[in-house]
Amino acid sequence: MTDQAQPNQINIEISEEIAEGSYANLAIITHSHAEFVVDFVNVMPGTPKSKVKSRIILTPQHAKRLMKALVDNISKYESVNGPIKDLEEVQLPLNFGGPTAQA
Repeated sequence: MTDQAQPNQINIEISEEIAEGSYANLAIITHSHAEFVVDFVNVMPGTPKSKVKSRIILTPQHAKRLMKALVDNISKYESVNGPIKDLEEVQLPLNFGGPTAQA
């Protein structure tokens, strides 16, 4: 066996900085006829401004492949861990992440 990649394999490398990842709790998706733009944002309660942490630009074909991969992976996750509750079903406390309001 050799160290060379098989013809249908891609050698993918990741830097330490990228491997750490960026937390996002909001994705904003826009599109044109040629591309989908996905902006990942970290919105913190009580903070008036949020910044885009990452922007991914995809062709429509790759956006559809990503959608199918997410559906497949969510299905596999839920088969092991149970259903993921939709955000509307989760009741967050009103003081989440910030000071308690006082009158």
